[in-house]
Amino acid sequence: MKIIWLGHSGFRIEIERAVLLVDPWLEGNPVFPKGREAEATAGATHILVTHGHGDHAANALTIAKKQGIPIACIHELSDIFAADGAESIGFGKGGTVELAGARVSMVNACHSASIDYKGFPLGAAGSEAGFMIAGDGHMIYVTGDTTIMADMGWMGEYYRPDIGILCAGGHYTMDMKMGAWAAKKYFNFKTVIPCHYKTFPILAQSAEELKAGLPGVNVVEPEVLGVIEV
Repeated sequence: MKIIWLGHSGFRIEIERAVLLVDPWLEGNPVFPKGREAEATAGATHILVTHGHGDHAANALTIAKKQGIPIACIHELSDIFAADGAESIGFGKGGTVELAGARVSMVNACHSASIDYKGFPLGAAGSEAGFMIAGDGHMIYVTGDTTIMADMGWMGEYYRPDIGILCAGGHYTMDMKMGAWAAKKYFNFKTVIPCHYKTFPILAQSAEELKAGLPGVNVVEPEVLGVIEV
């Protein structure tokens, strides 16, 4: 299995027969190298979107239509993508879809979920979510944008993820210290990958606090388009 950071909260996850693009914000992303979009999206089979904010969802429609692949996300947001001409797979929290051998379950997050990438807010589009992605002998928890929440308790016990992709840049989401606390309190991760950081000056620029708070856990500070093999 390969996990490739696309900057900010975007990831390319190659798992089972699937190539999943999670929140693939490429155009306008200040840390994504221009001219490498094709490399990031080549062979993708599905797109996963956690919520409608532009730094997660703005490029999903374009990529989906160009490559002829579906977007899987919460039902109300999927209707909006479908109305704009994309194939979509709408499901809800507690639901699971099988995507080319990978099983993707939608779980709760605590953030907000308006669409803001069309030049003005369009109001709520469903609600914010995270994903549990199972395949190749692993369970990956993609938090989406969130703070610490009590739901992490049952999610950790029920899904037992061994890999955590944690938003931890602070200001809009939990920060590195909170991410480490949540990981220790609710989960038994073997590998943790931070995201939603380094993109803007207001966000954390380092994951040192996360590393310091998780002794014995493999905390990987990803490089944009670098490959993490698990």
